[in-house]
Amino acid sequence: MPETQLKRLILTRLLGSAAGLIQGDFLTRDRWLWLKPRLPETTEQKKLLDVGCGTGAFTICAAQRGYAAVGLTWDEADTKIATERARICGVANAIFRICDVRRLDEQGDLAQAFDVVICCENIEHIIDDQRLVMAMEKCLKPGGRLCLTTPNYHYKPISKDDDGPFLLIEDGRHVRRGYTEESLRKLFEDAGLVVERISYCSGFASQKLSGFLRHCQGKARLAGWLLTLPLRYLVPPFDRVFHALVKYPLFSICIEAHKKVDGR
Repeated sequence: MPETQLKRLILTRLLGSAAGLIQGDFLTRDRWLWLKPRLPETTEQKKLLDVGCGTGAFTICAAQRGYAAVGLTWDEADTKIATERARICGVANAIFRICDVRRLDEQGDLAQAFDVVICCENIEHIIDDQRLVMAMEKCLKPGGRLCLTTPNYHYKPISKDDDGPFLLIEDGRHVRRGYTEESLRKLFEDAGLVVERISYCSGFASQKLSGFLRHCQGKARLAGWLLTLPLRYLVPPFDRVFHALVKYPLFSICIEAHKKVDGR
């Protein structure tokens, strides 16, 4: 097992599901803090689909809130580590499967099967974003909800890669800078979804600290992570206050929508 994967599993044994939210930069936990209140705890075994789940952080956290959660990723290694993370956390209602989400609409067994679909920071990697949104709409039961985050077109670059170039090549990098409220709303409405709300997450402090971590290399990476670890719990309330004062662009745009019931 690669060293990075082994470290992730060790941290999961120590911290449980929280490990998946703090192993990367600050933006991952920001997205969960946005997503969590939109996933109220349930005892009804509602079904949730995590499109582009990576190593399963949000899928596992959703399962702990009572959802029968399915995580999709194209990467076999990610699927294995996500499955092991769920086992370590004692989460039996989270499963993972390999799926190229560009062809999500070809997964017939997922059609109209889910109460909630989530997709966090994935659509900016996909050229045919309209096909993906339409496929996610297809996976929802009537009245089901879709929650998605993606880069805000008006962000200020955190690191060099955030400035592009953005090429129409699906090689793991972003194929577009991000979305405006208008472009994201149109994308969803053209897929037949009813947009409920558009908001934002990840403020100035989260972005600057994420930039610091991205610049840490080798042994300095672990030192930087340890140094900033306590700040992960202090930054979110500070960021809300700071944004209210200076209006620094938030990094991710977030949208909530639902599938129509009887055409409404």
